Amino acid sequence: MLGGWYVVNLNYHLNQKFGLYGEVQARGQHLANDFYYHELKAGASYNFSSSQSVFVGFGNYETYTFPGNFKKPVAVNENRIWEQFTMSHNISRVKFEHRYRIEQRWLNGDYANRFRYRLAATIPINNATIKTNTLFAFTFDELFFTDKPPYFLRNRIYGGLGFQFSKHITLQSGFIRQYDYRTTDNGSGKNFIQTSLIINAGNGEKAAHHANAD
Repeated sequence: MLGGWYVVNLNYHLNQKFGLYGEVQARGQHLANDFYYHELKAGASYNFSSSQSVFVGFGNYETYTFPGNFKKPVAVNENRIWEQFTMSHNISRVKFEHRYRIEQRWLNGDYANRFRYRLAATIPINNATIKTNTLFAFTFDELFFTDKPPYFLRNRIYGGLGFQFSKHITLQSGFIRQYDYRTTDNGSGKNFIQTSLIINAGNGEKAAHHANAD
């Protein structure tokens, strides 16, 4: 059963150093039906350089009863704060990004920590670099950990294509596989088609090639 995962991401650049961020997401058990999850989040970023940045964010994440579209009762109501450090480097035309994230989570009132590492690669296809009218490939693998058993919680892997229409608008879509590990059984996996619209605005904006998605 292939699910749908939809993201709208807004980056507002106050200047070359500081930025604001907002995002909405919805996920369905099918491509366009049985929407069971949504999130709303915001945050702020600071760029040390073109290749290093920090980010602080907060959000609300709700998981609804299946089947149905956002059918109540809400199964999980989560509030989350996170801190993030991102660094990038290039090998030839391929840009590699390392994202380290620490999360403080309240799930139905219960507190939990989570730690994440994502390695991503962006590869321009029809241009030497990503600029207006550039088709590119984007892939990542992300690992999720906690400080309590089973420690290793989740693996998320993605591969897809994007197109930068301008420095303001980028559209991206691809296949994502998410697998959750548990101590009580063999775990469970879910496949999605994820589609993201990335909007850049503000002063001194620098185009984002992919969403800062959860």
